[in-house]
Amino acid sequence: MYLIISKKINSLDNYILYIIRKYLKNRYLDILMPFTTRMGNLGLIWIIMAVILILDKPYRAIGGSVILTLIVAAALGEGLVKHIVRRVRPCKYKNNNLLITMPITYSFPSGHALSSFAVAEVLSMSFSQYKFIFMGIAFLIAFSRLYLDVHYPTDVIAGIIIGILCSKFIFIILK
Repeated sequence: MYLIISKKINSLDNYILYIIRKYLKNRYLDILMPFTTRMGNLGLIWIIMAVILILDKPYRAIGGSVILTLIVAAALGEGLVKHIVRRVRPCKYKNNNLLITMPITYSFPSGHALSSFAVAEVLSMSFSQYKFIFMGIAFLIAFSRLYLDVHYPTDVIAGIIIGILCSKFIFIILK
């Protein structure tokens, strides 16, 4: 039963990546998506936001919670789950020209999606008026990983779920 479900999920994952390649691939997104994914490398955009918040005294605690969230998200996703699941990236199976350097870590879950949604959720709880901006940035970073063919959709979905759960965990701990 597990193998049947696994094969169906794999088929759906590959079909979605095929649809993205067939209908969304274009020269404009070929320029935009590598830039978008680089914003998520090592949580760069979120670290910049955290530093800005830490430098502004009334928001120092929020900046600190962003950093803590990134640390927990990275430890959980990159340090634990990826090494348990050990899923190979989709670009390993295809002979295609990647627009970015192929990542060296495993595929599941997407660390970019995990960290982006974890921090976007923390920031959204603190600055609800900007929730759509934070979530929009997180969504673009997560989608870039699919567009660039370095993650399967289920990697990204798992990253989103784990990321939001991480932010809720941090929120509970800091309360």
